[in-house]
Amino acid sequence: MALPAEREDLIDETDHPVDDEDFGPAAAIVPASGVSGRALFFVLAIMSFLACITVGTVAVIVEASTDWRSDISGEITVQVRPLDGVDTMEAVDTALAVVRDTPGITSAEALSEQELRDLLEPWLGAGVDLEELPVPRLIVIEIDRGDPPDLGDLRVRLSREVPAASLDDHELWQGRLAVMANTLAISGVAILILVLIATVLSVVFATRGAMATNRDIVEVLHLVGAKEAFIAREFERHFLRLGFRGGLAGGLTAFAAFAAIRWMSAQFSATPAGDQFDALFGGISIGWSAFAGIGLTVLLVAALTAMSSRLTVFHFLKIFD
Repeated sequence: MALPAEREDLIDETDHPVDDEDFGPAAAIVPASGVSGRALFFVLAIMSFLACITVGTVAVIVEASTDWRSDISGEITVQVRPLDGVDTMEAVDTALAVVRDTPGITSAEALSEQELRDLLEPWLGAGVDLEELPVPRLIVIEIDRGDPPDLGDLRVRLSREVPAASLDDHELWQGRLAVMANTLAISGVAILILVLIATVLSVVFATRGAMATNRDIVEVLHLVGAKEAFIAREFERHFLRLGFRGGLAGGLTAFAAFAAIRWMSAQFSATPAGDQFDALFGGISIGWSAFAGIGLTVLLVAALTAMSSRLTVFHFLKIFD
């Protein structure tokens, strides 16, 4: 087989194997730029952006779910329903006495009529007449998380002392919230895995294309004794730089998107629209865990790009053995 003229100088008269040190920066195997390289850069940037958005969203959901469950688990509620022939306010006072006499209770306060009206205002409007509606009176109780009360015993004593009272420990809401948060987190992880798989496949095809384009050069290097590790390392370095640049571009775009959302959330926090959003979805904040996840995702994309190209090169070089 005839060797390309530009590579004949790689073989001397003794035809000895070529060491890795014989190749300097001028002997780059993979071209630093090109149409395929630019296309792969944009593909990696898009994939990195989607991965970073997914990781950041999952981090926000997990953090918000943790905060919500922490707030819910620290409080319980007693409802005192209005019954015929029963003084509701007296029943509230009796329930308060029972609750405050329970170990593990840090505070217990009954909501005033104005506070009840404020709770009902988004649905029934202002000026609700509580005397005309069978609205239960609410007692908000904060529990000692380090030494929580015996809720079963409290429920029994309340039902005995105040038949119109019922204890709500929010266990149902905590379970639903946990299921929703776990479902969203698992869905996000599945999307992240699919994005990373698509990234690896893109790098594999790009590496095969680069090796096919430089097949003559790779074959000459292999025949004159260049180690497979040297050839693979050249491709690995090229795609590592490309993967890091693409991942960084996508990560910075995702970082800017989350920063913009955080800024907009701060701007609307004291507005009616912001209050309605908080009432519907709760307070969602973008913490530093989301930004840390973006940074780790950029490094992961770069590492996967380099590793995928290296393994592809080793598999391609088997045809010369």
